[in-house]
Amino acid sequence: MRYQITHLTRYGYAGPVSLCHSIAHLKPREMPYQRCNLANLRINPWPSVVREHRDFFGNRVSYFSVQQSHLQLEITATAEVEVWAPPLPDPTATQPWDKVQAQLRASTGADAASAHLFTLHSPAVPLDPLAADYARDSFSSERPLLEAALDLVNRIHRDFDYDPTSTTVATPLADVLQQRRGVCQDFAHLAIAALRGLGLPARYVSGYLETLPPPGQPKLRGADASHAWLAVYCPEATQTGGWVDLDPTNDCPISDQYITTAIGRDYQDVTPVRGVFYGGGEHSLTVSVDVDRLE
Repeated sequence: MRYQITHLTRYGYAGPVSLCHSIAHLKPREMPYQRCNLANLRINPWPSVVREHRDFFGNRVSYFSVQQSHLQLEITATAEVEVWAPPLPDPTATQPWDKVQAQLRASTGADAASAHLFTLHSPAVPLDPLAADYARDSFSSERPLLEAALDLVNRIHRDFDYDPTSTTVATPLADVLQQRRGVCQDFAHLAIAALRGLGLPARYVSGYLETLPPPGQPKLRGADASHAWLAVYCPEATQTGGWVDLDPTNDCPISDQYITTAIGRDYQDVTPVRGVFYGGGEHSLTVSVDVDRLE
């Protein structure tokens, strides 16, 4: 599947901003099932400094600095991406999860060390005993890892309500567990905390999901949004580097309708745009996203 993505971020300030420094994770990354053919970033006012680098996780990170007075900052990211549905191992034929956990602990190889990084706590995903307890209903002894992970995703989808008004990017995981509601970022963090609590590697994935309008209705411009899900380490997933991406918000493995932008330990590693600015006072933020399928 081929897509064109337009992601517009606009900051409006009550007073002049004399200087801002920002980083953005807005350019899709290469994956075994994804190829980025084109990615551009347009910034208004035009910045004095623009640089791009790869971070520790291999994500494309754009840095820019606007060094002139401005009342509005507009960041427009455009990309053209080809995506294929990642192959999914037979969930019932994957190794028992406790065997995978033990093998990772005993291994000293580079691949195991890389996966082990994603068993550790991170700023937005502390090792919460309640999250681990929640996972244990899915992870009975010797149950196949991917079968158990899919069951965990299904339970989160069933037990938690999607409510965009219930949380912010700063809402602690403990609050999400207590109130049983949130958004895609919260559900991804919960699943990651649950898996890490059992000693299994899990990573945060940010990107986009193609949304389709109801039959007979036009697609609304700017109505798409960034999306988040998780990936669990699964040794049988050899064609995708040992990772299987799962979406608890929609209770499914990802398909060719998912576009990956960045991966990390949690949301804070892959924030679409963040930075600092001098002056400005109060500010407003508007975001619009379009994911268009190309013939």
